[in-house]
Amino acid sequence: MKKVFLTGADGLLGNNLARELVKQNYMVKALFEKGKQPTTFSEMPEIELVYGNILDKAEITDLMKGCQMVIHAAANTNINPARGEMIRKVNIDGTQNIIYAALENNIEKLVFVGTANSFSPGSKTNPGVETNAYTGYTYQTDYMDSKYEAYILVKNAVKEKGLKAITVHPTFMIGPYDTKPSSGAMILAIYNESVPGYTKGGRNYIYVKDVATAAVNGLTMGTVGESYILGNENLNYKEAFSLIAECIGAKPPKIFFPTPITLAYGIISDWIYKLTGKVATVSYPMARISCDEHYYSSAKAVRELNLPLTPIKSVIPEAFNWLESFHIDKTYGTKK
Repeated sequence: MKKVFLTGADGLLGNNLARELVKQNYMVKALFEKGKQPTTFSEMPEIELVYGNILDKAEITDLMKGCQMVIHAAANTNINPARGEMIRKVNIDGTQNIIYAALENNIEKLVFVGTANSFSPGSKTNPGVETNAYTGYTYQTDYMDSKYEAYILVKNAVKEKGLKAITVHPTFMIGPYDTKPSSGAMILAIYNESVPGYTKGGRNYIYVKDVATAAVNGLTMGTVGESYILGNENLNYKEAFSLIAECIGAKPPKIFFPTPITLAYGIISDWIYKLTGKVATVSYPMARISCDEHYYSSAKAVRELNLPLTPIKSVIPEAFNWLESFHIDKTYGTKK
């Protein structure tokens, strides 16, 4: 039985990756940040929990010993504020350390989890694919830029150092075990009717368990050096918010915010942040992103990684029910 070294196990995707690995009969060594106590692994004694610093190359190399495969899902996903030294350190230096450790430990296969934003998006009729160039630098966010740079590090290591790796690039994931919450915060906000309206943009949505399945499949499937977008349904924000509201018994946002108003709000929010240090709900980069279409095709992953495509409508209730049970009476409580 192969043992997989899993980073980022405490995140939305990481939680589901750990469970999918066990389901597919892998042994799992899950890396957690020192000082952080896992909240969702008490019922999974079969998973080995280890603690370390992804920025410590020697420590990560030592912790990876005894593993044959790696899924690197750890990342700093902060986009507000848009710039931050630690974002770049975790995403770039952390990935470089994982590459080094994988090579030192003769890892048979590395699956690097990137983001679909590493490829320029498209429209619903002509969605973005893996051959598209990176254009995310126009948003000026360290998250997008650093994830792209980390992706390039992996690609270069395959070409120059013989690293056996593929890269997978999820879109916007929805599902259970969203402890932060990340995408779940949007679901809770719609339930609490705190989303005032919608913009003209849109994005691609996918069930997090489908992403986990394809990523784990990537340990034995896919072509070394290749990249795979993991996505499903392309929905504009009006469509997405209405679907979520329908599934959880809430009222959908009714107000349409034109692009000039949305961007102006983002600019004002950034000014307030610079003057007061208080991070606003929506920054200027976030406002710009919300006005654009971020649509993708996952046809390549369906063919080569057996990516499942579960209808988003069927997974929203599962995500909401888990959020309600986990976050109730906490900061993101679901009580109206």
